[in-house]
Amino acid sequence: MLEPDRDTEVQHAVAEKKDGRRITPSWVCRVHHGDGGNTPVLITTRGIVIGASSGCDLVVDDAAVSSRHLRLTLSAGGVLVEDLGSTNGTFLRTTRIDKVVLTSHSQVTIGSTPVEVAPAGHIDVPPHEADHFGSLVGRSVVMRKCFAIMALAAKTDATVVIEGESGTGKELAARAIHENSQRANRPFVVVDCAGIPEQLIESHLFGHRQGAFTGAVESRKGAFVLADGGSIFLDELGELPLVAQGKLLRVLEAQTVQPVGAERPVHVNVRVIAATNRNLEQMVAEDKFRFDLFHRLSVVRFQMPALRDHTDDIPGLIAHFYRSRNTASGDIAGEGLRRLIHYDWPGNVRELRNVLERAWVLSGLAAPPFGSLQFAFHHQLNTASTPVVDTSMPYKEAKEKWLAVFEEEYVKTVIKESNGNISRAAAHAGLNRNHLRKLMEKCGLIK
Repeated sequence: MLEPDRDTEVQHAVAEKKDGRRITPSWVCRVHHGDGGNTPVLITTRGIVIGASSGCDLVVDDAAVSSRHLRLTLSAGGVLVEDLGSTNGTFLRTTRIDKVVLTSHSQVTIGSTPVEVAPAGHIDVPPHEADHFGSLVGRSVVMRKCFAIMALAAKTDATVVIEGESGTGKELAARAIHENSQRANRPFVVVDCAGIPEQLIESHLFGHRQGAFTGAVESRKGAFVLADGGSIFLDELGELPLVAQGKLLRVLEAQTVQPVGAERPVHVNVRVIAATNRNLEQMVAEDKFRFDLFHRLSVVRFQMPALRDHTDDIPGLIAHFYRSRNTASGDIAGEGLRRLIHYDWPGNVRELRNVLERAWVLSGLAAPPFGSLQFAFHHQLNTASTPVVDTSMPYKEAKEKWLAVFEEEYVKTVIKESNGNISRAAAHAGLNRNHLRKLMEKCGLIK
């Protein structure tokens, strides 16, 4: 049995504004035996019911537990614990309780079963058993922990905020959560918050009636109405203007939207998943993002890791990309793999796929095996990860090999940046056109 945390304050990453308001983190509970097992379950604002009945959110195999014994509900101050009129009671340590708000990592007991309640950061979610979730793949622990959080989130209707750098797969993560939820057969609508002109955001999200404004020649359903019954993915959430943030909060609270120019609101049933590469907590502190909206959205928050933090997944990702084009990869090893692993990947998995596709195209083969590919990186000379010097060979040979890598990368990049115009590329490089053509032949760009 786990002992409750003795701290009086939640030891968890909690952003706090100057006026003392707190941003409530995600909370989870874990039943320590019975059918509930040891898997953490997210606590939502709608609440989860624990008991012996098969209709409960968490089923406990304990003869002393009532059919509907306990409800846990996420609240502004922590987690509201309510005994549902059980026969044998709910206990916090030795005190029988009817209703209490837990504000720190605690444990309650129902029958002989301990139920752990804690901020999500306090419970280490075990890695997902599989090396994939939806279209995402990864054997590393950091990726499989992300998969575990996604799997937990998919079982609920909780709002989700996915953080991470550009190219880490935030949209794929959102789509995977949707496809593994009860809403999988309903719409999944993507909204790029950064790509909508500010004056059109309200119309794009909530719709408008014909004649509502200049240019509104016909009525239009907004993204929330189109997503009714399903999920809406708000990409680049941090780019939403403050006015639109306020209207989004009202939609989340009331589950209705008011199309521009409409007299009556429209009811919608939509699960919201959002993503951002910005620090929302810092934006809240700087009054650039609404505190109340952050609180409402951040029921579940997790971060997609940068590729440089799990480069051991690169071989698996390469194999996945080959499978997606129904092509055999051959052995994924050797000098090419070494170069990919030692690159810094500022564009993350998206850049890896682009580098691989560029190599496929330049190979000139319909089904090029991995060992035949030559790779070009846009940021090769700016990367924090310098190519490893091979000291197993004499100095002269090692130097020639290093220079060959530089020569290949330089020529491929300058040709690409000149849109294939050899004369322009030669002028930029300060080389004779014939000399550049010979270098291109050497690098396999032309025959």
